[in-house]
Amino acid sequence: MTQQNDPELGQRIQAAGLDTNYHDLGSGSPVLLIHGSGPGVTAWANWRLTMPALAHTRRVIAPDMAGFGYTERRAGVHYDMDFWVTHLIGLLDALEIEQTDLIGNSFGGALALAMAVRYPHRVRKLVLMGAAGVKFELTHGLDAVWGYEPSVENMRGIMDIFAFDRSRITRELVESRYRASVRPGYQASFASMFPAPRQRWIDALACDEDALRRIRHPTLIVHGREDRVIPLENSLRLNQLIGPSQLHVFGQCGHWTQIEHGDAFNRLVDNFL
Repeated sequence: MTQQNDPELGQRIQAAGLDTNYHDLGSGSPVLLIHGSGPGVTAWANWRLTMPALAHTRRVIAPDMAGFGYTERRAGVHYDMDFWVTHLIGLLDALEIEQTDLIGNSFGGALALAMAVRYPHRVRKLVLMGAAGVKFELTHGLDAVWGYEPSVENMRGIMDIFAFDRSRITRELVESRYRASVRPGYQASFASMFPAPRQRWIDALACDEDALRRIRHPTLIVHGREDRVIPLENSLRLNQLIGPSQLHVFGQCGHWTQIEHGDAFNRLVDNFL
C-alpha cells in the first residue's frame, strides 16, 4: 500500500519478520540505499534527492531501518549490527533480489560494509558516504546526534552540526525533523540504540580491518571535508584498507554530501555504478 499524502510513506513488506516501510522506484539493476542514524531520520529524508536521480537508470530501494522511521518497532528488541544486517538481508530475500549495489550513509555505511564482509555474494558495488565502519574517537557531533533529547532547539543544533551551509537549515526542516523524532515510540527506540558511554557503539559498528582488506567489491568512498560527525580520516582509512576503492572529497561540505552537493553526488554515483 502506498500513502500518497506523505512522501515518507512508501510500500510495506515483511522483512526478517518486521513490517518494513520502504521505497521502490525505477527499474533495472538494483541499488539499496541505507540511511544514517540521526534523530527523526527516514529513508525519504536521507535520500529524497538521490532516489529520483538514480531511478532514471536503475531500481532504487530505500528502507526505513529497524528502529527508525515508519518500520515496525518491537518492544524489547536489542538493536545491534546482527539485527540490522539480518533486517537488510531479509528485505533482499523478500524482494527476491540476489545481488545489489549498496549505498550507505554514516551508520548506513557501516551496515553496507558489514553486508559486504558477511554476505559478499549479495553485493555488487559499494558506495560509502561519510561512513562509520572503522574505529575512531567519538566526535562531539556524533555524541550530540546519538544523545539527542527531543526539543526544537536540540534538533536545530543537530541540523547545524550536519550542514556546512547553515542557510539550508530552515525552520520548516527543523520542525519537520523534530515532529518525526517525537512520533509514538520513536524516542524510546532511538535512545536504546546508542546510550552513553557512546565510544563502545562506534567500536561495535566497526568491521575487523583484516576483513575490510579482503573486500573485493569496487568501492566509491565519498566524504565532506568539513564533516563534524564522522571524521574525514575514516574515509582515508577505508581507502587504504579496501583495495579496489576510490575516494572523492567534497570541500565546503559537512555530513550531508547527498544534499549539500546533491547534483554532483548523484552524477558521481551514477557514473560509478
